[in-house]
Amino acid sequence: MAKTIPFSQHTQAARARAAKAALLPLPRATADELALQVHLALDALRRGKGNLNDAQTLTQTMILVSLLTDAGYGTLAPESLRRADALIAACFDEGRATGVWALDMAGFRSFAEIVTLYDHQLQKVPFWAVAEASDKLDRFKAGLPFDPVAKKRA
Repeated sequence: MAKTIPFSQHTQAARARAAKAALLPLPRATADELALQVHLALDALRRGKGNLNDAQTLTQTMILVSLLTDAGYGTLAPESLRRADALIAACFDEGRATGVWALDMAGFRSFAEIVTLYDHQLQKVPFWAVAEASDKLDRFKAGLPFDPVAKKRA
């Protein structure tokens, strides 16, 4: 009769594999899919054919890039982020007022810099860092602080 592997060892091996995988960048197909969504949103806004979802996509990308650069993965000048923030705020104002969701050439250039850095981050940054930044973004969108409160263990 074949000997089975004890459950506890199997779980430990699975955790070890998961921990090692977290040190690697996102799988290329996943990174490409995420980047494509952002590039499509940027292009739609550049052509004046965007919508609320496209503006939200660029805003979330800007925040993720900022979180990852703050964690030491890439560099982006603070004034570039401030400029992009002002430009996307203007896009939201104009879009809500007129129904035209667009970025002018300055807005496109500003976000092209951010999107290029995002592409690089998706290809090079460890999965755990991207997941942590995404969790912070989710907490921010929910109106919670970036850093979760430490839970007591009984």
